[in-house]
Amino acid sequence: MKSFRPKDGSGEPPGPGRNGERSFHKEKRSNETHVSTSDPDARLYRKADGRESRLCFMGHVLMENRNGLAVDAVLTHATGTAEREATLTMLDRRAVRRRITLGADKAYDVADFVGALRARNTTPHIAV
Repeated sequence: MKSFRPKDGSGEPPGPGRNGERSFHKEKRSNETHVSTSDPDARLYRKADGRESRLCFMGHVLMENRNGLAVDAVLTHATGTAEREATLTMLDRRAVRRRITLGADKAYDVADFVGALRARNTTPHIAV
């Protein structure tokens, strides 16, 4: 988090030493105004309300439910829609022979996503 600095170059650097101290209190930071100096592709992401934000990427795995096998995997930038976009990408890479079902949690309960699944011959089982 110490490498997450303003894009315009302003802001105070961390203290001296290998792991210098830096206070982030009362400082508003976002992906639009800041960038990581150590990994410019990493994004600030918060998994849930009330949780801390972290610099990260998101990993996604498409699982076969009967035997618990990983069928496909993809790594994406951390955004609010990355999970749904990655799912559609992984489904598009499969050779679809027959109708399949897809189970997902409530983060996937979006009308556009459900419509996109149905267009791909996929029956959604999504928590509401």
